[in-house]
Amino acid sequence: MNQIEIEAPFRVTDLKQWTYCPRVFYYHLCLPEVRPVTYKMQAGTEAGQAEEGRETRRSLKSYGLKEGRREFEVALLSSTLGLRGKPDMIVWLDEAREVIPVDYKLSDILGDHFKLQVTAYGMMLEEVSGYKAKRGFLYSIPKRKAEEVKIDQRARDKLQAALHEMHRILRYELMPEPTPNRNKCLACEFRRFCNDVI
Repeated sequence: MNQIEIEAPFRVTDLKQWTYCPRVFYYHLCLPEVRPVTYKMQAGTEAGQAEEGRETRRSLKSYGLKEGRREFEVALLSSTLGLRGKPDMIVWLDEAREVIPVDYKLSDILGDHFKLQVTAYGMMLEEVSGYKAKRGFLYSIPKRKAEEVKIDQRARDKLQAALHEMHRILRYELMPEPTPNRNKCLACEFRRFCNDVI
């Protein structure tokens, strides 16, 4: 394990997976060499890269902003949260001292697992910049529409609770309960591992 992984053992995408289904996080953590790369994963990465090119040519109107300074693919590390990752875009409102993380998603449904990811990026950006993160955005590529994510105390508490549980799994290698929504299992790349579910 390198120094970055010691300081920040989890990627923000691990947090997203934990929220979607704790077992996906567990399998990735304990069996990192066996995780298959699915078409959906590859398509999401490619769509995000293409979206960055379009983003540089359009205004910030989609986000309800008149102006702001944009940055792309900025690597973040937080030893306080134990997280590392790269938001797709950051909008800096320098005059207001506000920072806004934006993440692109190849999905029509922007669930809680994505929203927690944006909260994590916001808190990481606060730590490195001293700016306040009050909100972020999820941008649905199929819908060409941005949805605001409030980075309020409730979202921050939810993030801290998830990280606490993730660290407990890392320390004791305990298999968590599966997601209660079994529909998620149908297209899961780890479906064959959960013999007690399927």
